[in-house]
Amino acid sequence: MRSAGTVFSLRLLPCRTFSCVIPCKLGAVTTRTLTKNLAAASDGATSVSGWVDTVRDQKKVQFVVLRDESGAVQLVHPRSFNDDGTAAEDPLAEIISGLAQGTFLTATGELKHDERVKLGGVEIKLDGIELAGEAIAETPIAEDTSVDKRMDWRFLDLRVPRNNLIFRIQTTLEHAWRTYWVENDFIEVHTPKLMASASESKAELFEVDYFDTKAYLAQSPQFFKQMAQSAGFGKIFEIAPSFRADPSFTSRHATEFTMVDSEISWISSHEDVMNLHEELMVAGFQAVKDKHGEEIEKLFGIEMTVPTRPFPRIPLAEAKQIVSDRGYTVPRADADMDPEGERQIAAYVKETYDHDFVFLTDYAASIRPFYHMRHADDAGLTNSYDLVFNGVEISTGAQREHRVDVLEAQIRDKGMDPAELDFYLDFFRYGVPPHGGFGMGLGRVLMLLLGLPNLREATYLFRGPTRLTP
Repeated sequence: MRSAGTVFSLRLLPCRTFSCVIPCKLGAVTTRTLTKNLAAASDGATSVSGWVDTVRDQKKVQFVVLRDESGAVQLVHPRSFNDDGTAAEDPLAEIISGLAQGTFLTATGELKHDERVKLGGVEIKLDGIELAGEAIAETPIAEDTSVDKRMDWRFLDLRVPRNNLIFRIQTTLEHAWRTYWVENDFIEVHTPKLMASASESKAELFEVDYFDTKAYLAQSPQFFKQMAQSAGFGKIFEIAPSFRADPSFTSRHATEFTMVDSEISWISSHEDVMNLHEELMVAGFQAVKDKHGEEIEKLFGIEMTVPTRPFPRIPLAEAKQIVSDRGYTVPRADADMDPEGERQIAAYVKETYDHDFVFLTDYAASIRPFYHMRHADDAGLTNSYDLVFNGVEISTGAQREHRVDVLEAQIRDKGMDPAELDFYLDFFRYGVPPHGGFGMGLGRVLMLLLGLPNLREATYLFRGPTRLTP
């Protein structure tokens, strides 16, 4: 029989089954406490809310591991027995026995610190449970489920602590970058994602109906970043989606992805852009290490390091020769560095400089956009770079061509008609300072920072050639 003085109220919640009659002590605490804060809380009445991770339904005592967005805690309920040792009526035990993994609930009880408890050194002796959202008992994914199926059930996949951490790291990284920009007087802009013409390659445009004409989803904010320089903004940044109609099924490509862009005025060369890029990466990685370094090592097995400045810089032609000397030849001499070439040059830099980053500089004009400034003494090369991190290119940056007559000539040199870019050229006809900037893929940075096998796992909801849901 129940001990004297234990009073239960029974509340019917709007659920589909009678199992939602929930025992709960009168006067129980209702203010929610995050599980990460329990270790610092005093013993006594408490309330936590989250979802069921595991249930151990034993003969004499029941254990529930309840997880929330900040961590997990063990809930304990000793079963009730009559004086003769037979099982007593125990509505709470019945509810716990019926809990499915993933069920969302609020639990009230007595917090107790106990160093023997492996999960945080605390546990909660249950007084009551209030079901908020019941889960289907059969979970559609498991630890060994393929990544494609896990993407089908992404909301379940994201409940895993490791995957939750990815997006807390993303938040810290973006906050650190924004803090840097704001403290250095940058202006945040939000450029349109519907455009009348291409900003990059016409072959990678998503075309959409736009009233009685056509529009295109923006491949980058490039034109409008440069417009901000003509507008006198000086230094700007944006973190926003970009779209590429690229039918690639690689581990590093997506059709919709988040770009980190910055553009600054009054530069002397692309060296000024690289300096900005370095400062941002160091600020971001330092913030991540400070806040999440221990968790990253625990859940990903990676010791978080902050890159030192300056990052190594290698002209592309020299980098290709280094790669060739290592036994690999980039397929085309006039082409960009291919993925294997990036891996090889990164390995060389790690061996030679013990660095995870390298700027590949001085790209040929033939493989760069028309708006990249060319070398003053060699029109075949550009004041541009790619930033390679852990063997994968994460960013392209450059000094832009700001002289309108030169810019028009470079447009023609690319086989394009300047008249089609008249609105863009207007930015330069009314004066613009020397400027430059970069665009960087947020997902790639996260993927490489955490050693993830593909971009999909570093993206909240991935979009590729065959994926539009969820």
